[in-house]
Amino acid sequence: MPEAAERIIRVLQEAGFEAYIVGGCVRDAVLGRMPDDWDITTSARPEEVKALFRRTIDTGIAHGTVTVMMGDTGYEVTTYRVDGKYSDHRRPETVTFTASLKEDMQRRDFTINAMAYNDEEGVIDHFGGMEDLEAGCIRCVGEPSERFDEDALRMLRAVRFAAQLDFSIDGRTREAIRAQAGFLREISAERIHTELDKLLLSGHPARLKEAYELGITGVVMPEFDRMMETPQHNPHHCYSVGEHSLRVVEEVPAGKALRWAALLHDVAKPAMRVTDERGDHFYGHSEKGVELAEEILKRLKFDNATADRIKRLVLWHDYGMGQTPSLCSFRKALSRMGADLFEEYALLKRADILAQSDYMREQKLLQLEKLQEYYAEVMHSEQCLTLKDLKVTGRDLMELGMQPGKQMGEMLQYLLESVLEDPEKNERQVLLGLTEARMRETAEHPL
Repeated sequence: MPEAAERIIRVLQEAGFEAYIVGGCVRDAVLGRMPDDWDITTSARPEEVKALFRRTIDTGIAHGTVTVMMGDTGYEVTTYRVDGKYSDHRRPETVTFTASLKEDMQRRDFTINAMAYNDEEGVIDHFGGMEDLEAGCIRCVGEPSERFDEDALRMLRAVRFAAQLDFSIDGRTREAIRAQAGFLREISAERIHTELDKLLLSGHPARLKEAYELGITGVVMPEFDRMMETPQHNPHHCYSVGEHSLRVVEEVPAGKALRWAALLHDVAKPAMRVTDERGDHFYGHSEKGVELAEEILKRLKFDNATADRIKRLVLWHDYGMGQTPSLCSFRKALSRMGADLFEEYALLKRADILAQSDYMREQKLLQLEKLQEYYAEVMHSEQCLTLKDLKVTGRDLMELGMQPGKQMGEMLQYLLESVLEDPEKNERQVLLGLTEARMRETAEHPL
């Protein structure tokens, strides 16, 4: 426990109140993991907490939470409380403060999150949280259906904790999730997005399959259900679209855009599947995948920058397979793809290959290796890939008599294409010469 948290607890105790660290920080400390934050629960009312500390912020005063500032770090201190009736599966209509720590713990989601600790009393565990930690089990406090009726997001949190901790979900808890998954429709997209992020960035992101089995993804991301239920009968694949995608997610490093792109790279395959005597084909699934990914990312309220990166990876994930492109062709593709994307593309492509059947696997990996060699060569020699890399600008073209506008844009694009064909042409005088020749040709043969 940080010294500042100990001090807050000590000040509260010396004033005659009970105080403990509580919830996730106790769980993580017992597991030997570093907690993200240290929450404190106390029998003191919010106004009593504020009277004991010099710097406080009313972060959730209606629900009994005051943030106590210790230096630059804030610690949430919350009064023991009992929640009133839940009518929307999201939040209580009323909150009543209580003097009982056990009553406060009783309203929490899972046993492993319903423990408290201070140095004098050790771990306070009324609901078997320590036993469930040892057993590797996610189990609701009390009756699971009541916990999920209070906050439906807890169903997705159960799967998320199972993925983060590599735990199993208790049988009664699983049954309640299956029965009540539809309540998730009343949960905000932002909260669902946060839980899916944590699940996908965990050490076991393929546990998303459990969300499918329990009926959760059918509510929050039905596209994934269609992926799980779409086979791939061709030599390149040995798993359904969904199973393949989960294996790709597990193969890529834990970056947000990369993991989401891994999950969604084949999202359009169910819609694009056609079957003939040679098996299943998914022509155009990359382009269609961008459309479907955009729908999902908008629905989950992704920020534009992350969404754009995911969509670019979805669009380009199949590039370079089949016949190995030439260096010139690669340079043109890299210009369109964006050099900033290539390293993540390569990670995604490698994972995609490894999650397929072993048919032509070595050949595919060698093709990818060749593209990586091309990339290293282009970047090492600082070859021109974008308009801003050209050794001439619009101002240079204006000095040759060209007016700003569509014609100038077309000329700069022509110069870029010329340099992508032959990088040695990216010299100011060469480009000006190409410009003058093109202007003369246009004047002699106007459209």
